[in-house]
Formats: sequence, structure tokens, C-alpha cells
Amino acid sequence: MKIAFISTRGIPNNYGGFEQFAEYISVGLAERGHEVTVYSPHYHPYKEDEYKGVRIKHIYSPEQWMGGSLGSFFYDYSCLKDALKNEDFDIIYEAGYTSIIPAYIRFNVKNIQRPLFTTNMDGLEYKRTKFNPLVRRFVFWEERMAVKHSHFLIADNMGIHDYYKEKYGRESKFLAYGANIYDDYDALILKEWNLSVNDYYLLVARIEPENNLGMAIKGYKESKEYGKRPLIIVGKTNTPYGKQLIKKYGNDPNIRFIGGIYDFKKLNSVRHFSFAYFHGHSVGGTNPSLLEAMASDCFILAHDNIFNKAVLGENAIYYPSSTDVIDILNNIDVLAAQKKEQFTQNNIEVIRKEYSWKKLIDEHEKYFTWMLKQKR
Repeated sequence: MKIAFISTRGIPNNYGGFEQFAEYISVGLAERGHEVTVYSPHYHPYKEDEYKGVRIKHIYSPEQWMGGSLGSFFYDYSCLKDALKNEDFDIIYEAGYTSIIPAYIRFNVKNIQRPLFTTNMDGLEYKRTKFNPLVRRFVFWEERMAVKHSHFLIADNMGIHDYYKEKYGRESKFLAYGANIYDDYDALILKEWNLSVNDYYLLVARIEPENNLGMAIKGYKESKEYGKRPLIIVGKTNTPYGKQLIKKYGNDPNIRFIGGIYDFKKLNSVRHFSFAYFHGHSVGGTNPSLLEAMASDCFILAHDNIFNKAVLGENAIYYPSSTDVIDILNNIDVLAAQKKEQFTQNNIEVIRKEYSWKKLIDEHEKYFTWMLKQKR
């Protein structure tokens, strides 16, 4: 098969979840003999034309000077134009829809017989509160257009699958992200941030409102744990919401914003040695950082929503509000004694059985083969 991945910021991954996915799946498929191409913006630090058997196409992107949100529309358009005009792909995998829809409409992809288009619908993008009301209406329109124009849909979470089935009557293929299970954790890494083993709370997220950092912080600050074990927050603070939180809590010695950690061994060690881990994501999809926390033996306190529950099941403690965070933390030692070992062991087994990269490479290969057998 000739397969292209577009709308990512390239491989090897130095950005986020879709890029990590594209790297693992593309390399895995290339190892099985498929011709795989990943589109990459020209500014990506990796400049070679091949990566572990995967062809890299470097396409000019104006994101650096135009801004990521607007520039990505032009980048995605250029990628799709190249894929249709200059290539002969069987399948184009679209990683998210929010910046590709104008190109879908321009090239009338719903009526193209080959290549076949499959779109990963990500989360409920129009519910992201970082967007103003006008942008949210536009993104909701894009969602409808993605359903209309895509040949096939992918849902990375069963909650998302059910949403598209109920709202649009469209089937989507459930294909999640993956995570690796490591055993090379290093407690000495904690010294870089003056942390002690099993003696801090951790939250890793993009600092946006829909990830509910404020809920976790407020609950922690008003609980008996405040001042006992610090709350460590990993993520870039250069977002508007991040700046707001820094202004409010930045001088609090018990609430520490330490920026992003991009060395995977360091980040996994910081996860592994935490006392408990907050996961506040709420707008859908299977979040890669949640899978990585599960794979790192984290004792997870998760925002109460169907998407997190679809992944974690009964192996987490859920909070719908900051009041619930207070109650949980006021009883955390008892809860940890009762639940931590069971939850962490169960989550490791879930990662091993359901979210291993080998399993997901198998599933994507079968799915792409199935797609090519469908009549159009």
C-alpha cells in the first residue's frame, strides 16, 4: 500500500500526540513493506528525506511567521495539493480536521475515487474553551464538513465513536494511540527540580481551560495536602490561560510551574515517582499523555467524563469539581493505601493489551487493507 500521513508537524516527533502517533505507525508500516510518506513542515529540524524507511516530504509552512492556527490552513492546503497533484497514494490519513476542511472542499475530496481519505476526528474540538464563540461555531461547521467529505472516519476513543454515530449516523473506526512501558526510571533526575520520590502531585498538560488545571489547583490549595506535598505542573505557560494561572499562582511555593519537559526519560521518571497524577482533559479523545501516565505507573486522579472513563475504567479516582478534589486529597493517604497498587497494576495491563504500538500497527494495517476493499 502507498500511504500518506498529512496535517502533522512531521517526524521524528518533537511536538505532540499526533506526531508521536505518525512516527510509530509510519515506521511500523514501512517495516512491513508498505510505501509510507509523512508530510513535514520545512522548519522541522530533521532535514533528511527518509526516516527509518519512511519517506519525508518537506513542505513550506508559513506557521512560524503567520502563527500556528492560521498558518496551518495554508500548510495543510499545500500538503494536500502536493499529495493529489504529484503523488499516487492509495490512502491519505488526515490527522485532525480543523485546518484541512477548506482544502477538502476546494479539491472536492468526497468525490475522489483514489486516494481514499480517512480522517482522525480527534476530540470535540468545538468545545475547546480556548476558542472564542465565533471560532467555536466555525469549528463546529468544520466538524460537519469533515463528516460530509471524508470517505472514512477514525475515532481514537469509544466516547468519540458513539458521539459521531449518535449525532451524524456515521460509523467510525476505533483506533487509539499507543504507549510504551518503560523500566529505566531514574530517581536522580528528580534533583533537577528539587523533588523527592513519592512526595509530590503532578499534572502534565497543555495549559488550556478545557484541561481543567484551575479545578485541580483550587482543590489542592483548599485541601489539607496544600503545603504538605507540592503540586508540580508540566507544560508551556505561554498560552493566555497559562499567563493567567502564572499571575494568580506563580509566586506560590507549593504550586510550581516548571515548563515543558521534552526528554522522554526525564518526563517518564517525573511521572513514575509522583505520589498522584492529575489528568484534567475533558473535551474528548484518547489523550497520549494519559496513556503515558498509565504506562508510567501513575496513581491517577482524573476529571470525570466519558472519554477518560473509556480509557481508565475503574482504575482511577474521578473528580467532577474542585470540591471533589478537596475531598479526595483530604483522604488521599487512605485512598492510596487502598487503591494505588491495584490501579497502577491494572493500568499497566491495559496498556500492554490494548495500547501497545505493535497492536496498533497491526490494527492500522488491517484497517487500511479493509478500506481498499470497499466499493466507492
